[in-house]
Amino acid sequence: MRWGVGLVDRIDRERSPLPQPLPPAGGEPVSLRGEDSPLPQTHPLPQAGGDRGEGPRPFRENRPTKQARELRLNPTDTERRLWRALSRRQVAGVRFNRQVPVGPYIADFAARSEKLIVEVDGGHHAEHEAYDEARTHYLKAQGWRVIRFWNNDVLGNLEGVVATIERTLAERPSPSPSRLREGSP
Repeated sequence: MRWGVGLVDRIDRERSPLPQPLPPAGGEPVSLRGEDSPLPQTHPLPQAGGDRGEGPRPFRENRPTKQARELRLNPTDTERRLWRALSRRQVAGVRFNRQVPVGPYIADFAARSEKLIVEVDGGHHAEHEAYDEARTHYLKAQGWRVIRFWNNDVLGNLEGVVATIERTLAERPSPSPSRLREGSP
């Protein structure tokens, strides 16, 4: 028989209820759930093929994806200009994305394959140095390298900014450390 939707449905219908513990010698059956807790009416895992289950999704709750989408739709002039230089793998053949959620933060530009974040800071960042420092510390703890540029650097010296990004990409650590074999120098 082919493995298709029909077979999966038939297997789910034929599935027996969850196993119950054996009763103690010469006594009543014992429930691990307690006296007043009923048995589940449905299978605890979501069905294959679309139902994503219900309840909270803690791994996505703190991700600011909606805000990142809004920021992508309304970039600043500085972000727009740097994006023209970074998009389409123009810098060292590396793919960058704009406004990428990383934990509870949003990175201006991120090269996921290289774990590199490029931040463009305006004048308001001078007032929020402690926040930016904590943010950078969090991102580095997650394994990201972070480089920052001021808006006026991007607007006045785009070639220098791109050259700095290329140098940073060239300095990337090797993904797996080399191991010395016995007998090699």
